[in-house]
Amino acid sequence: MARLLALPGAQYDYRVERNLPTPMRDSAILVTDHYAPVTDRPKGTVLVRTPYERGFPGDIEARVYAGRGYHVVVQSCRGTFGSTGDFYPMANEADDAQDAIAWLRTQPWFDGRLATSGGSYVGWTQWALLMDPPPELRTCMIAVAPHNMYEAVHGGGAFHVGDFLHWAAMLINQERFTGLRALARALTMKRRLAPVFNALPLADAADTATEHRAPWLTEWLTTPDSNDPVWDQLRLDDALQRANVPVRLTAGWQDLFLNQTLHQYQSLRTRGVDVSLTVGPWTHNELALKGMGHLLRGNLEWLETRLADEAPAEPAVEVYVTGQDAWRHLAEWPPAGGQTVRYLQPDGKLLADEPSGGGALSTYVYDPANPTPTLGGPLLTLDGGSKDNAKLESRSDVLTFTTDPLTAPLEIMGTPIVELAHTRSNPHADVFVRLCDVDSRGVSRNFTEGFLRLDPTLPLDQVQTVRVRLDSCAHQVKAGHRVRLLIAGGSHPRYARNEGAGELPGTGSELRPCTHTIHHDAGSVSLVILPTLSACHE
Repeated sequence: MARLLALPGAQYDYRVERNLPTPMRDSAILVTDHYAPVTDRPKGTVLVRTPYERGFPGDIEARVYAGRGYHVVVQSCRGTFGSTGDFYPMANEADDAQDAIAWLRTQPWFDGRLATSGGSYVGWTQWALLMDPPPELRTCMIAVAPHNMYEAVHGGGAFHVGDFLHWAAMLINQERFTGLRALARALTMKRRLAPVFNALPLADAADTATEHRAPWLTEWLTTPDSNDPVWDQLRLDDALQRANVPVRLTAGWQDLFLNQTLHQYQSLRTRGVDVSLTVGPWTHNELALKGMGHLLRGNLEWLETRLADEAPAEPAVEVYVTGQDAWRHLAEWPPAGGQTVRYLQPDGKLLADEPSGGGALSTYVYDPANPTPTLGGPLLTLDGGSKDNAKLESRSDVLTFTTDPLTAPLEIMGTPIVELAHTRSNPHADVFVRLCDVDSRGVSRNFTEGFLRLDPTLPLDQVQTVRVRLDSCAHQVKAGHRVRLLIAGGSHPRYARNEGAGELPGTGSELRPCTHTIHHDAGSVSLVILPTLSACHE
C-alpha cells in the first residue's frame, strides 16, 4: 500500500497491541490500539481518535507512521466499536480527548511528545482537544474537518439533509455491515434514501429511515436557531483562539467543509500560529482515495519538523488550480489580486458593461413538489464533485448567464460573490448559484457554488439585493472557454427544500411554489464579482 501511494518505505518493524481499555472520567471504557515501533529511539506519539473502524483500511495511516518510528494510538470514540457509553456525534470529544491524554501519561513508552492526526470526524476530535491544549501536544494534522457543526449542517440557512441523512444511515449500520456488504450499501444509499428526501414531514421520514437510532439527526434538523443549547457542545470556535501549536490543514475544493478549513487557516495565521494549508482537487471522500498519498507524504514531512528535533520549515500554502490541473505554491491564501466584474444581461449574457435598458427581467418558478435537483458539488456523498451540468441547465426552473469566449486565460483565486437584484412571490424562498467553466465543445462543469435562505421578513414589493458568497476556489478558465452563472431556487437534497409555507424545518406538510425575478437593467443591476489574478478578456 505504501508503494501504491508513493510513500517512503518503512524504516522500522512494529507490533500492535489491541483492545487496550482506557478509562474515562464517567466510568466509560474506550478501546484503544497501540502501534509500537521496534526501536529504542522512537520519534514521539501520534494520537488518532475515531468513531469508525480501527482496522483496515482505516489503519493505513497508523501503520505508515509506526513504520517511520512513531508510536501510534488509535482509539474508538465512546459508543463505537467496543467502547462503552452512548454515542452522540461530536458532543463528548473534548472531555474524552483530555482523558485519553491522562491515560497516555501513565504509559511507560510515552515520552511526552504528542501529535494528533486524521480527517473529517477525526479532525473534529483534534479541534476538541485544542479547546484545552495539553502541554505535551506539539502539533496537529487536521484534514477536511469542521469545528462548528451548526455551520456544517445549517450553513446558508437550510439543513444539509442529503449529506447528513446519508451520514446518519451509515453510522447506525457501520458495525452491522462490513466489507463488501458495506460497500454495496454505500453504492446504493442514494437510491434507497431518495423516497425519504421527498417525504413529508421530513423529520419523521428521516427518523424512520434511521430506525429511530439517530435521535440527534432529528434534533439537528428541527433546530434551526443557532442560539439553541443543542449547539453549545457542537461549536469549537474557541479552539481557534486557544491553539498554540503548529497545525497542518488539508482540504479539497469540492469538500463540504472547505470554507471552515479556510476560516481555521485565517484565524490561526492572524494569531501568528505556525499553520500550513493544502487544498487539492478532491471531494470529501476523494481525499481518502485520490489524495491519500499526497496527504500522508505531507504529514510525514510535517512530523519530521514539528514533532522531531529538527528546525521547523517556513509555513506554506499549496493549492491545486483546477482547470490548469497544476499545484501552485503561495505565500498566503487568498493571494493578493484584483477583481473582474460581469453584469447579467437580458439575453442571458455576462458582459463587462452594465445593462443600459429599462425594465429587463428574468423569471423562474421554484416548485418544491419538483425541486431543482442537486448535481455534483461539495458533497459528503459519493456523487459529488465537478459534473456536466447539461441536465440542470436545461430545466425551466434554472437561469443561466454566460460570457463570450475568453481570449486569454482567467485565473479565479478566492471567494466569488454574486449580487442579484431580486424579487419573489413567496416570502419563504432560497437562492442557489453556481459558476461553471464551459469548454469549447459546450460542456459546462461546475467549479464553485453558494446558497442562501432568504429573510422571510423582507417585503415582497421591493427589489432586494441578494448577496451570495460562493465557495472559495482556485480555478483557471482557459482561453476559448466561457464562464457561466447558474441561478436556481434550491439544490435538493443537498439542502432541504424550502417548502414555502414557513413551518419549522422538518415538520411541514404543505408545499407552496415561488416565482423568482432577477432584475438586470440600468436601475437594478445584477452582477458577478470574480477575485482574479489575471484580467478577463472576452
